[in-house]
Amino acid sequence: MIAALVESHPKHEIAFPWLKQAKTKAFELVIASHTLAELYAVLSTLPIKPRISPAVAWRLIHENIEAVSKIISLTSSEYSATIKRLSESGLIGGIVYDALIAKVAQKTGVKRLLTLNGDHFKRVWPAGKDVIVSP
Repeated sequence: MIAALVESHPKHEIAFPWLKQAKTKAFELVIASHTLAELYAVLSTLPIKPRISPAVAWRLIHENIEAVSKIISLTSSEYSATIKRLSESGLIGGIVYDALIAKVAQKTGVKRLLTLNGDHFKRVWPAGKDVIVSP
């Protein structure tokens, strides 16, 4: 999502068309609710000039993501089960966020999980390998 929203991102040209299609309702864009917080954290701290202000970060998320997507939350038991599975697999750190996104994808039965980090998602959702697509 960052690549689609930030023109100076090196992957903007391949990510933006997907966001543009979602805005025209060519497909249903499903977003994990915690991804909104991740987007805000990254957008508001990106080391670019000029910096993205908190107000602009919010506007980008609200107008380009919330307005065009279906936001899906996990239950507390789904969070717990996801973290337990990571623990049992010996996976640590920030991959937990990819696992939570994968859990939302699995929960909603998406046809595609679009990501620039396909290998991360295949680690946390091996059964979804046919659904995980890089733009």
